[in-house]
Amino acid sequence: MKKKLTVLAAVFFAVTLACWFHSPSEFSQSERRQLVQFPEFTAETVLSGQFASEFESYSLDQFPLRDPFRSLKAVTEYGLLQKKDNNDLYVKDGYVAQILYPLSEQSVIHATDRFRAVYEKYLSDSEGRIFVSVIPDKGYYMAADGGWPALDYDRLFELVASEMDYAKYVDLTGALETADYYKTDSHWRQEALTHATAVLGDAMGIAGDLKKPEEMDVVTATENFRGVYYGQAALPLPGEPLRYVIWDSLEDCTAYNFETGETTGVYQMEKLEGKDPYDIFLGGACALITVDNPSAQAAGIDRELILFRDSFGSSMAPLLLPAYSRITLVDLRYLKSDFLDQFIDFHGQDVLFLYGAAMLNESYTLK
Repeated sequence: MKKKLTVLAAVFFAVTLACWFHSPSEFSQSERRQLVQFPEFTAETVLSGQFASEFESYSLDQFPLRDPFRSLKAVTEYGLLQKKDNNDLYVKDGYVAQILYPLSEQSVIHATDRFRAVYEKYLSDSEGRIFVSVIPDKGYYMAADGGWPALDYDRLFELVASEMDYAKYVDLTGALETADYYKTDSHWRQEALTHATAVLGDAMGIAGDLKKPEEMDVVTATENFRGVYYGQAALPLPGEPLRYVIWDSLEDCTAYNFETGETTGVYQMEKLEGKDPYDIFLGGACALITVDNPSAQAAGIDRELILFRDSFGSSMAPLLLPAYSRITLVDLRYLKSDFLDQFIDFHGQDVLFLYGAAMLNESYTLK
């Protein structure tokens, strides 16, 4: 017994030394987040207990061989223990989905209140057409079959439609299925959105100006995309293709990023090497972007769209672009609505509020 305790103490001591003295990582690529760094070591932080508390978090994040241990835990829980989920994630037919439950009506109302503030200040007298649509997460299509808890989606859709009675609600649920999403990520696959784009086009009266599938080409950016759920699930899941859609005049379109002051193309291939390859679509998260379409302007299309969106809108906007001379993408998580008129001239543009169910259920980042 004494020998076993000695071995255990030696292991514990070795791990502790490793946590103290190994070079800490700043970012976890697999989990897509910053890792806790070594806390400040002073008499004040030690005596107050702050150092011990922060060191515990640091040790968890910087634990040697952390990713292999996380994978071992996940495989054990899914395989050996037959648990239905791990870290609020579950897997069905190779698709990873997050458990979103329960529905936070308070959060949904917070979101629609922010949208109504935009409507009342900028849109009520603009004579523009206003639309709203909710993008269901994968759980809408996956949860019921396996008995996983899920949002009350009917109530979610009802709340958004009723609280935004000034906008035409567009139902996308029948235009999507599980296969239209990435297996290891929360987002939808742009090349799979033909049906969803058509539904939006019909509702918004722009279907005749959108590109038909035979007029577009699909390009593979990488065959080895691993999304945000890959690292969170910690399972040995294979990579998958990340593709984008082009057509003959898309290369003439330009995107202006108000945060960086840079003008780029619609797709930014350098983002493939960054923290999130999905950022190839319009460069990822940004408060305000304008995308100009010279071909539409040359064809006499002076219609414009203001797209209030989360990250899903980055890959949908290019598909709507053929019907507009300009699309302005607004992310209210990074730009307070009070300041919109400093950047946007509201003059009767089409307006689309397009948000994922997950964001609406945790909407308190909307400003």
